[in-house]
Amino acid sequence: MSDLKNDRFIRALLKQPVDKTPIWMMRQAGRYLPEYRAIRAEAGSFMNLCTNPQLACEVTLQPLERFDFDAAILFSDILTIPDAMGLGLYFSEGEGPRFERPVRTAADIERLPIPDPELELKYVMDAVRVIRKNLQGRVPLIGFSGSPWTLATYMVEGGSSKNFAKVKGLMYEQPHLMHKMLDKLAQSVAAYLNAQIAAGAQTVMLFDTWGGALGTEEYAEFSLHYAQQVRSLLNTTYEGQQIPTILFSKGGGQWLESMAGIGYDALGLDWQTDMQQARIRVGERVALQGNMDPITLYANPEVIKSKVAMILEKYGSGSGHVFNLGHGILPDINPEHVKAMVDAVHDLSVPYHR
Repeated sequence: MSDLKNDRFIRALLKQPVDKTPIWMMRQAGRYLPEYRAIRAEAGSFMNLCTNPQLACEVTLQPLERFDFDAAILFSDILTIPDAMGLGLYFSEGEGPRFERPVRTAADIERLPIPDPELELKYVMDAVRVIRKNLQGRVPLIGFSGSPWTLATYMVEGGSSKNFAKVKGLMYEQPHLMHKMLDKLAQSVAAYLNAQIAAGAQTVMLFDTWGGALGTEEYAEFSLHYAQQVRSLLNTTYEGQQIPTILFSKGGGQWLESMAGIGYDALGLDWQTDMQQARIRVGERVALQGNMDPITLYANPEVIKSKVAMILEKYGSGSGHVFNLGHGILPDINPEHVKAMVDAVHDLSVPYHR
């Protein structure tokens, strides 16, 4: 990546040699930072923050001022696509994201448009352009989307869910409708990620947050199949540079072999998956990202450092590991504990790359 001062993250995803293990963190721009909370208050609402490219840029860059992260991730939300499809996204205190118009019938699915990323989602592309310009090649920028299955869960349930009864009910009773919806979502997600790549994202990640809610056969048919469809539609070379791709299915550790076979460069691991076993199971097919339990960051810095050491040892020597949490950081974590993790990863990983 010619314009990058630090390309460690990109190189690790492509299993190229690195000097130390790179690290970034899911939700690294977020509520655990007082400076984020200040801008969030200024913006007035979460969606105001997401839809203002200058503010989205500011919060994307905040963690890089504090910590030695090896990548920046676009500040946005996974539900921008359903919102652009006209479902009326809003956030209610204590309940998280909700939709005014959930998708429940054949007519609802028929009506769903495939949004034009440079029209209905232009605010996201503008944010990518502003962030990329302001990064000045310091570290790579990660673009992302929710997976078709994960977006479908929110769209059918009308928000988050504990048991996914509505979306699974649709899947079991009218699988043809579910497939129709997921196909539209796969096309929409691929167009959205390709537009982020064109706007300046140097890596893209698919968050399949609720893939692990499915059984093995259903995961293959309704989640993995559409993650593969998205991957097949991605422009993974842009202006002569390779754009690495990451797939993260939370709760999907039992399906790593299948996940490794659909074309992504790296798989994200949650904390319930053993890093050593994961590396053995996927072999040389993909890089691995993860996978410290986010709760570890409540512990004191010495405990954090020992946990980092254990995960690095489990991965072992050579490139192909990006250190991360197994899910997003929690809002009341002490930022000093984040610094302890980041510094430990860089300090302790050097011997594994000699």
